[in-house]
Amino acid sequence: MDIRIFFFAFITFTILAFSACKDDEINTTQAIDDFDRTAMLTHWADDIIIPGFEDYATSLVALQATTDAFNTNPSEQTLNALRADWLESYKMWQMVAMFDIGKAETIGLRNFTNIYPTDVQMILLNIETGDYKLELPSNFDTQGFPALDYLLYGLNDDDTQIVATLSEANYAQYLSDIVARLNDLTNEVLNDWTSGYRDTFISNSASSATGSVDKLVNDFIFYYEKFLRAGKIGIPAGVFSGMPLATHVEAPYSGEFSKELFNEALDAVQDFFNGRNFRNTQKHHGLSDYLDYLETFKDNNGLAQAIDNQMNTVRNTANDLLPDLKQQAETDHYKILETYDELQKTVIMLKVDMVQTFSIVIDYVDADGD
Repeated sequence: MDIRIFFFAFITFTILAFSACKDDEINTTQAIDDFDRTAMLTHWADDIIIPGFEDYATSLVALQATTDAFNTNPSEQTLNALRADWLESYKMWQMVAMFDIGKAETIGLRNFTNIYPTDVQMILLNIETGDYKLELPSNFDTQGFPALDYLLYGLNDDDTQIVATLSEANYAQYLSDIVARLNDLTNEVLNDWTSGYRDTFISNSASSATGSVDKLVNDFIFYYEKFLRAGKIGIPAGVFSGMPLATHVEAPYSGEFSKELFNEALDAVQDFFNGRNFRNTQKHHGLSDYLDYLETFKDNNGLAQAIDNQMNTVRNTANDLLPDLKQQAETDHYKILETYDELQKTVIMLKVDMVQTFSIVIDYVDADGD
């Protein structure tokens, strides 16, 4: 046989074999991507992001009011009212935490809102001296919802003593300052969205690294991987440390809301993926619709449905966890690891299969070794 004919036959066979293998993994049959990105960006801005920040901002106004009411009349009754509004705002935060774009990214909203574990020693030092600048990065972990979790639940095992401590002038001032800062930062982000950034966000519909779709998809995956998967589940379970870190759960001092906050965050990312409106059940122009439009399949099944199903599997697995993930990490952290494993399966589909379909390049460095 002529060596050239043999070489051509070998190359042809190799290409066909590789193509067949790829068909079992990820396959997009739509040749041209003319999906209406502008309509999707408009839906994201008008039906999901802005309403989400509006409702979150409203919850913080209520939190400020109950903070003021407590400082005016400290009692177990006003403390419980303050705790209830703290939880409501904390849950609302889970709905918008992934949208770290525009002004939220510029001012570091997420870092100032929900870095945990909170630094108790630094909080107490700030309160004792009265000399603190909450706008400094060195105070990321002395404010926001985690600091409130400590102040409202962690100062003492007895609520009467918590009320007495928070009644002291320096404690009352710190409590007021960190709630006011949550309000100020959120209003700054919301005002930016409604005073011009919305139009900039929507108009930047190009398929490029600087386009709004590419940037927000990166933010969405980054949030899912680093904050939902690693922060809420993986770190407390000991995935990255080799041993469980029970005190690193979200809201450890209240002792009963960490799984609830995780479920709220999971609902938020799944709703965004499916393009569900923030205030109703309607859904359209989501990432799932984009994948369906491109007729994308994974192992001969629709990729969008596979991702949605896997998020449901995550939720079902997490249902077996205790409401207090700190207690779960202390008694049986292997159950948390099971939830982590299911979250990781979703990360692969989002970070590899989905971005490959959209021709989006991941713009952050993965240092977890996964």
